[in-house]
Amino acid sequence: MEKQFNEIKAAYADFSRELLKNGKLPIKDTGIGYWSIAVCDEIFALFNRMNLSQYHSFVDLGSGDGRVTLIASLFTKAHGIEFDPELHAKSMEMKDKLGLDAQFYHGDFLKQDLSNYALLFIHPDQHINKKLEGKLLREMNGKLLVHGPLYHPSTLKKTNVHDVFGMLSSEWIKP
Repeated sequence: MEKQFNEIKAAYADFSRELLKNGKLPIKDTGIGYWSIAVCDEIFALFNRMNLSQYHSFVDLGSGDGRVTLIASLFTKAHGIEFDPELHAKSMEMKDKLGLDAQFYHGDFLKQDLSNYALLFIHPDQHINKKLEGKLLREMNGKLLVHGPLYHPSTLKKTNVHDVFGMLSSEWIKP
């Protein structure tokens, strides 16, 4: 697993360098929110700490360039949903390049059925659509893992907080 993680980390480091070399930052307005990169080491450590393999399925809501989903695929059945066509294409490219078993869907996660996933992951910007919480109350059958400090669901119950290298991630369930 460590070897595969290092391959993922190296591939995304190359991608980030290429963006910077072309005068682009690893941040983008997708039309429905902002994408920015998650730090691979933080995500891998978080998934190890919380024993992600105990969950039968995982979905990254707004999966961006696919790095979180591909890291999750080292532990469990992993899916990602991304609205932006360029980021979705990058996810598919990286999946194929790395030969990992993950599924990526192009679309708006607010229009996808989330009921079959044991763990829902989001690394949100501060502009979370309030429709998300209603959707989670209707469809979520497991936990929500919120990476970062910007979003605290008002209708869900916090059950755990993970501090990984100073980045907080919190787990939420239906009340």
